[in-house]
Amino acid sequence: MKFRVERDALGDAVAWVARALPSRPVVPVLAGLLLEAGDGLVLSCFDYEVSARVRIDAEVAEPGTALVPGRLLAEITRSLPSQSAEFTSAADAVSLVCGSAEFMLVTLPLEEFPALPEPPSAAGTVDGGALAAAAAQVVPAASRDDTLPMLTGVCLDFDGEKITLAATDRYRLAVREIPWAPADPALRAAALVPARTLADVARTMAAGVPVTIAFGASGAGNAVTAGAGQRSSRPGSEEPRPAEGMISFAGGGRRLTARLIAGEFIRYRSRFPSEFSCRAEVPAGPFTEAVRRVSLVAERASPVRLAFGTGMVVVEAQAEGRARAVETVPAHFDGDEPVISFNPHYLLDGLAAVAIDASPRGSGTSGDASGEVPPASGGRIRIEFTSPAKPALITWAPDAVPSAGDQHAVPAHRAAAKSVPDGVTPDGIEPDDAEPDGAEPDGVESEDASPEVAAFRYLVVPLRVQAKA
Repeated sequence: MKFRVERDALGDAVAWVARALPSRPVVPVLAGLLLEAGDGLVLSCFDYEVSARVRIDAEVAEPGTALVPGRLLAEITRSLPSQSAEFTSAADAVSLVCGSAEFMLVTLPLEEFPALPEPPSAAGTVDGGALAAAAAQVVPAASRDDTLPMLTGVCLDFDGEKITLAATDRYRLAVREIPWAPADPALRAAALVPARTLADVARTMAAGVPVTIAFGASGAGNAVTAGAGQRSSRPGSEEPRPAEGMISFAGGGRRLTARLIAGEFIRYRSRFPSEFSCRAEVPAGPFTEAVRRVSLVAERASPVRLAFGTGMVVVEAQAEGRARAVETVPAHFDGDEPVISFNPHYLLDGLAAVAIDASPRGSGTSGDASGEVPPASGGRIRIEFTSPAKPALITWAPDAVPSAGDQHAVPAHRAAAKSVPDGVTPDGIEPDDAEPDGAEPDGVESEDASPEVAAFRYLVVPLRVQAKA
């Protein structure tokens, strides 16, 4: 094997594939990165859970295949000079020459490396920029607690010509709808994708580049299109059955596959209250920056307190006996409960995600799913709630400033109740172990009755401030 490749293209490709390598491989060979030189250069990896494959242009003098240590190659390519890199294989080693730098990598046993999985039948395509923006909004809300695997994923709910992405860690729930082009217009399915996998996919997607999504439907061996119209086994439910097996995202010469998380996601539509008695609208940029500054003095369990008054909101946080911060921002408020408090991290995540709708990223021009975006300089953010103890909804505000009594703002049903850690209101966002008190029966889709549902919605549980003795 012998080929020459541009350093920048090589570095980007190796870095992307290396992100899918396991941190603690079961066997050493699974830490390898496969190099296949033929019609260009194909780099890939697979550990039986996640696979990544990318093709780049290369000048191939001698076709061949080699398996090299992936993370080591990633470290090397990051430090190479800005010149073409030449690879040559000989016996059980691969040499890499770039300018005056020379490296020799001992290869791993190629015969022990597993074959990459073939993607299932394509379910449809979505714009890469739209998928990246949606992932950036919902991924931060996914749980990092591996004891509840269902909550560590993002639910992709496919319903005709739209995909709804939803994620929750029980204390906030992020939901975003985007359009797509399904292979079968009657498709109704759901796939629970590991949040990290979706974030990795989104990092490389760009607006205007179609991304093909493929996954297996309920039932062994079924193609996804065979599952169209299938519903949950729950009587009267309109929820789709969860997809099984692998899911694949392919676009721009790259393909990432991952094993889906088993089980059903929570019925997220029923978690949104049908109406709110309090509504506030704040300038997006100034309010986000104020919350960020004030949060600097907040301790881990300390809330950021929002006190709404005539034409303003006072943002306040403190570390008991050490520091206190207060900032005032213009605001419009209508309601009878002017004070509410939030976990500063959860609040900032929501504000950053909402701002994506008004940023170039919200138009699908960036693929970063970190959720860290500069606040929108213009526009307003809407915060709706009923009491300081009930979940609040954060969305991007439309142009008009309606009153809190308007019925069009928020769809769905009442919020669920759950016991949560000290200092947090008990009205959490619970998994579906039991039907929450006051919830509407399965199959009630009041969301569909409102045509003005925000594309992105962020429901967050407030922190209840304990009264001082």
